[in-house]
Amino acid sequence: MKTGIHPTYGPVVYRDRSAGYAFLTRSTATSDKTIEWEDGRTYPVLDVDISAGSHPFWTGKQRLLDTAGRVEKFRQRYARFSK
Repeated sequence: MKTGIHPTYGPVVYRDRSAGYAFLTRSTATSDKTIEWEDGRTYPVLDVDISAGSHPFWTGKQRLLDTAGRVEKFRQRYARFSK
């Protein structure tokens, strides 16, 4: 394996704020945000929209999404390009 061409592989916390669920794993993904984990160490944290703690398949509960609000945000963001 060549040295110096691969991204660093280290511990990262993935956090799903909507479910209050987080887990520590290893990944090449990094972030400027950090969090102090249960072991007292500080790790980079990546916020995700959906995880096993909030996905309907794993929880058995349906989550209502605000699709109208998302569409309006999209239209506002790209309204200047429509003309």
